[in-house]
Amino acid sequence: MGFRKVKGFFDLISPEVEKYRFMEDVAKGIFERYGFSEIRTPVVEFTELYTRSIGEETDIVQKEMYSFLDRKGRSLCLRPEATAGVVRAYIENRLFERRKVVKLFSIGPMFRYERPQKGRYRQFHQINVECFGAKSYVADAEMIIMLMEFLKEIGVSDVELQINSLGCSSCRKVYLQKLKEFLDKIDTSSLCEDCRKRKDRNPLRIFDCKKSKCQAIIENAPFVSDFLCDGCRTHFDLLLSTLENVSIPYKINKRLVRGLDYYTKTIFEVVSTKIGAQSAVAGGGRYDYLVSMLGGPDTPAIGFACGMERLAMLLSEVGKKGTDVYILVATDKGTKAALNMAAKLRNEGLCVETDFEGRSIKSSLREANRLDAKVCVIIGEDEVRENLICVKNMKTGVQERVEFDHAIKLIKEVCYGRDKSN
Repeated sequence: MGFRKVKGFFDLISPEVEKYRFMEDVAKGIFERYGFSEIRTPVVEFTELYTRSIGEETDIVQKEMYSFLDRKGRSLCLRPEATAGVVRAYIENRLFERRKVVKLFSIGPMFRYERPQKGRYRQFHQINVECFGAKSYVADAEMIIMLMEFLKEIGVSDVELQINSLGCSSCRKVYLQKLKEFLDKIDTSSLCEDCRKRKDRNPLRIFDCKKSKCQAIIENAPFVSDFLCDGCRTHFDLLLSTLENVSIPYKINKRLVRGLDYYTKTIFEVVSTKIGAQSAVAGGGRYDYLVSMLGGPDTPAIGFACGMERLAMLLSEVGKKGTDVYILVATDKGTKAALNMAAKLRNEGLCVETDFEGRSIKSSLREANRLDAKVCVIIGEDEVRENLICVKNMKTGVQERVEFDHAIKLIKEVCYGRDKSN
């Protein structure tokens, strides 16, 4: 074959694609019940949006972004994550003028150039949720409750909600000084190359390092949650008690951090032990400084994202809608009746397959069985001549020749168990 897919990208085909459509449908249903509206942002943005929001010192910006120059020499980028684009849209479209609290969700592909592995691809898909304008701990609780409800609804179980607080800029400043003092005492050569750079530029990101020697060092580092101011401590305690009141189990993970300055207070992840090293299937947090950082008004915000590839690994097979009716047209004169019947049945919500190749009765019934059709309709020369339709119940084997209108009613009764109109 002359052409193959690019490494790290993949085709979504049945039955896997049904999992993605299922997740999308459930997400939309639940999020809309919570008052969220869908937003669709471009997959291409100006690169500066991500260097400003994510940070030039991050691996995403330095190593993973698909950036390129357009014909006018402007630097563009395939979106590596969703939040920055949604914030840009929130500011540019002045959504903050429409209402105080704006709730948005989006679903779509993201792009990062990194080594492909199980559950991680260069094109991946995320379900992303953002809430702007609400600073109360209640908003944090509602986002987490909604996330856990979504995971339960799609059948993802045996996961753990891990939660922590980063505090605000004031209490984090105190913590970062303590962390720097701790790191200054260690032998820098014992850190990996990336963490040696992070030590001075963004020491919190050392906690994200997966290398065992760095993990061993930070094991004795101070916890950010031990330096919370009174306001941040109260916010966190009220959130935890709210989760307990609605029976959402959680684990406080004091090592859970975010290395970006705009994150504040609540952060959380949902992890699974069933999908290997890439254990996080969802994560989020409060980012009260990002909107103002990107030129908008001072706006509190909280959001989360779910990795659809990782969720798909945890889902049981989701079947697509099966074939209800298989129509065989054994003569050209029956084409009009077959098309008319197929249209009426599809309007009733039935899945209809048609065959106009003039197969034999035996082969058409074999194909109907292969498709697991509930009904096989045969329109041959005898049926056309007598103005009848042959309807066969594939489960019972009962076969009837009836008039067109009665055939429609009979087919609906077989497929739905009764006439849908009753």
